[in-house]
Amino acid sequence: MATTPGTIGPAEALKLDELVTPTEHGIASRVLARTGGGNLTLFAFDAGQGLTEHTSPFDALVLVLSGELTLTIGGPAVRATPGTIVRMPAQIPHGVEAVAPARMLLVMLKGTS
Repeated sequence: MATTPGTIGPAEALKLDELVTPTEHGIASRVLARTGGGNLTLFAFDAGQGLTEHTSPFDALVLVLSGELTLTIGGPAVRATPGTIVRMPAQIPHGVEAVAPARMLLVMLKGTS
């Protein structure tokens, strides 16, 4: 089975902490899987870093692995901590800010609304 460059290979247990290297005062990301149905991307944010408000044509799920994030989704802010999951609906403006250094998995669900 072929793997898209940069994505993870099949049938191997990998440590999420080792798949992306945090950047001081920045953001690091790596696409772990890419299919016709969506993508799985691992992000590492330093404190105070984030993604500016934007929209997406697809639903997305944020799974917080470490740290603390504030997600703004259509106006209200949502505090997300390790072990939490937040759904960001398609076409709704959303942004992410790391309150503390944080890691998250972003699951893009193509073809959903």
